[in-house]
Amino acid sequence: MLFLTSSRIMALRFFCTTNISTQHHGSAKTLDSSSLSVTNSCKCSFTPSKVELRISNTKCVQSLFNTLHLPSVSSTPLESLQRGNWVKLICGASFEDVVDIRNLSLVYTLAGVDCIDCAADASVVSAVNEGIEAAKDIVRLRRPWVMISVNDDKDLHFRKAEFDPEDCPADCSRPCENVCPANAISFQEKSTSGVSYNTEAPTVLKDGVITERCYGCGRCLPVCPYDKIREVTYVRDAITTADLMKRNDVDALEIHTSGRQSTMFKELWHALGNSVRNLKLVAVSLPNGGDSTISSMNKMFSIMKPNLQSFNLWQLDGRPMSGDIGRGATKESIAFAVQLAKAKERPPGFLQLAGGTNAHTIDGLKKEGLFQTTTTEYLHDDTSTISSSNSSHALISGIAFGGYARKIVGRVLRSMQSQHGGAASIEDHPEHLLMALKEALALVGPVKCL
Repeated sequence: MLFLTSSRIMALRFFCTTNISTQHHGSAKTLDSSSLSVTNSCKCSFTPSKVELRISNTKCVQSLFNTLHLPSVSSTPLESLQRGNWVKLICGASFEDVVDIRNLSLVYTLAGVDCIDCAADASVVSAVNEGIEAAKDIVRLRRPWVMISVNDDKDLHFRKAEFDPEDCPADCSRPCENVCPANAISFQEKSTSGVSYNTEAPTVLKDGVITERCYGCGRCLPVCPYDKIREVTYVRDAITTADLMKRNDVDALEIHTSGRQSTMFKELWHALGNSVRNLKLVAVSLPNGGDSTISSMNKMFSIMKPNLQSFNLWQLDGRPMSGDIGRGATKESIAFAVQLAKAKERPPGFLQLAGGTNAHTIDGLKKEGLFQTTTTEYLHDDTSTISSSNSSHALISGIAFGGYARKIVGRVLRSMQSQHGGAASIEDHPEHLLMALKEALALVGPVKCL
């Protein structure tokens, strides 16, 4: 499954011994950042060039794959849904920093995610696919599905923070800058200037919210001591989204909805038209509406059914936009899964957790007896041309990781960018790629039962 191109082999002019080890507990491998160690011992009589070091470190990444034998490099995303080890990376419905998105997509493709969810924006979709292709240049693996996210009404995932930095008092301690998990708020000294890529003229660096980095978490809103920050909400354009769905590098759609207004959901679904027929999967992301959740799901499924020719999935959004690391953060997503698992009248479709998911989510599912337990039920109407009735598959098909997944790899990206510049490609700096891959594997690995 792993390879070096002939040009890379020829360029490797010094000997490098690589030892990659994993700690074992019983017969299972425990994947975390501490359990993966990489040691490079270069046996050479001269200082290797940057190109040679890059090839050496790339080989370390490939050796890591050889050691772990990741099942996801060959199994299809559909097979992962059926087995219950589906993993989705949520780049963010409003996150549009194409440099980070490309690097995140590369790292998590290597880690074996089955789907990458991103904003319904052409440049963002291209960045995701560029990252996927860069990962496939390193190792031979199957391509994860690319999903775009839209909304039918006002939604936490579709908003941006906004404020005028000129209104900020000079003595403000800037808690908004400190609390922002996306590094989307920046205050530069007024004398600071830089040179743009396309001109020699100096440009003053902008203060305030970096719009493409803001993904609407809302943490800055309550901490501003002067109440200067506003939230700006928006709804993705259905026509633009329909055009994106016709691209051959978009595989899936996710509709974010409150579940309370089926009229708005219906309007969006009809506006998307026949472009939904190009998809492999249609997902609906909804919060826990208590007793009304199942009836809302059935209404939405009845709206989709006449034009639905793909599999469908329900994303159970336990605690939206949290990105927290503690055990408590994932309790609501686990509780939502327990509720839906017991429901007898829920509509067809795979079930996937989101919202507050983190490294503790698998343990929570296991305690509830929901991790990779199977059920026999139909996934779609038995008149469908793509799925059959009485299909045996996992009761909970998988997990989506968003803010937490971006946070753990983002620390490595920030370190790399501070050393090598903001637009650095992570494969050009394999020492950082290896660190980022360890973080990603520590999160994805337990779902994949490594």
